[in-house]
Amino acid sequence: MTIVREPYGFIYKDPSPLKETYGGPTGRVFIECMRIRPEGSERAQTAIVFSHPIGGGAFLPLVSALAHAGSHVIYVNPRYRGNDTALIMEKCVLDLGAAIADCKRRFGYEKVVLGGWSGGGSLSLFYQDQAEHPTITHTPAGDAVDLVNAGLQPADGVMLLAAHISRAVTMTEWLDPSVMDEDRPFERDIELDIHHPDCPNQAPFTPEFVARFRAAQIARNDRITERARAMLAEIRASRVPDGERCFTVQGTMCDVRWLDPAQDPSDREPYTCYLGDPRIVNDGPVGLARFTTARSWLSQWSHSASNANGLTNGARISAPSLVLNNTADLACTPSHAHRLFAALGSSDKTYRDVVGADHYYTSRPDLLPEAVGIVRGWMAERGL
Repeated sequence: MTIVREPYGFIYKDPSPLKETYGGPTGRVFIECMRIRPEGSERAQTAIVFSHPIGGGAFLPLVSALAHAGSHVIYVNPRYRGNDTALIMEKCVLDLGAAIADCKRRFGYEKVVLGGWSGGGSLSLFYQDQAEHPTITHTPAGDAVDLVNAGLQPADGVMLLAAHISRAVTMTEWLDPSVMDEDRPFERDIELDIHHPDCPNQAPFTPEFVARFRAAQIARNDRITERARAMLAEIRASRVPDGERCFTVQGTMCDVRWLDPAQDPSDREPYTCYLGDPRIVNDGPVGLARFTTARSWLSQWSHSASNANGLTNGARISAPSLVLNNTADLACTPSHAHRLFAALGSSDKTYRDVVGADHYYTSRPDLLPEAVGIVRGWMAERGL
């Protein structure tokens, strides 16, 4: 089936009082979208709406494959397209809400199913939670952002497709706990530095070491959170109280799972991660939160402060939900899918594995039809 890609966009006014460069001095934000549909199919009852905090997924294999199979797909790029340096998760929710309202008006869709792929899974759950039970009026930094009166329209279904729990939880599970001082990040605790050949703790790791390692990861994340709060206090006491402060975070791809296949076992290729060799990625230029801001850290990366957590958000939703786990995924491992499924509050929830599929279906594109069949079958069973 031939598909048509229709890029479009719209501008809306961010009601939040704190203005940022993404919205300009007037707070008007441009949202870039892509509609992917079968040729000759102008209208449909339902749209699958994908979004990711930093966007850029309109050409993902599963997105295109769903359109080839007959689905209408909308891909929404929030204002932080390609740059999560200053990303605020609450504003991603506002952008997604504006896009859902726009596509219903523009194209006449009666129903929307959220396609939460990868990091879009926790965004979808955060959105649905606040659409069903809006509570948030401020970001974790204390800046006003009114999701209660934003008019968010609940989706009719939520799909978590190769999704992780949240950016904050994923960051923490990948954070290098051997970093003792953020001002001297390369002076590391050899006992926890599993990427160092002289580390006395080598794979296969003992349960006692893993527990110590995980606790140290959370402790480091908490230290950075307190550092970000201290920065904000200094900013608000300065002559530019609405200003911001930036910092770097080294060591963000250090997980016992990548070095020990017995940890969170799956069909994934051992001793690697979705970005390559974790020893290189850990301090390389491409890494989670390598460069961030105080407000952004609290909203998207802080283990204790972020409002975007798939487990707590998912527990509060009632929409029918599908969890699809790719068993050879090098980013989102099975424990994330299992924890998400267990946490979901919906009385109608389904779990399925695509055995042998990796995160992007690059190694096994032949498994795409299976994933598409699961998604479309699940939607059809629910009249979506």
